[in-house]
Amino acid sequence: QVQLVESGGGLVQAGGSLRLSCEASGRTFSSYIMGWFRQAPGTEREFVAAISQYGGSTLYADSVKGRFTISRDNAKNTVYLQMNSLKPEDTAVYYCAVSRRLVFSTTRTDFGSWGQGTQVTVSS
Repeated sequence: QVQLVESGGGLVQAGGSLRLSCEASGRTFSSYIMGWFRQAPGTEREFVAAISQYGGSTLYADSVKGRFTISRDNAKNTVYLQMNSLKPEDTAVYYCAVSRRLVFSTTRTDFGSWGQGTQVTVSS
């Protein structure tokens, strides 16, 4: 089973940038589509972005398209989320997860092996 550890969150002013990292254990990291989700207080966990097994394809939520970039380095068992032009509404705990499917999905229940999350706070 893959275990995930996120890092890179913090406090940033609106318009700023952060880069999140998610390091995975296990030797089969490159077998999986990986995703990022986020959850703000009192809301459902929502899809942010996903990346195919070798990084050739990506998918983004409309709310982050053009501002966030997902990437991965299979040699380091790590997936990244570069977040630019951050807005206060991006404030949330960000989680990475492993997709259980071989095609893209934005459905939370299609993902598993959730990390502990990393807090991102964007001040106005």
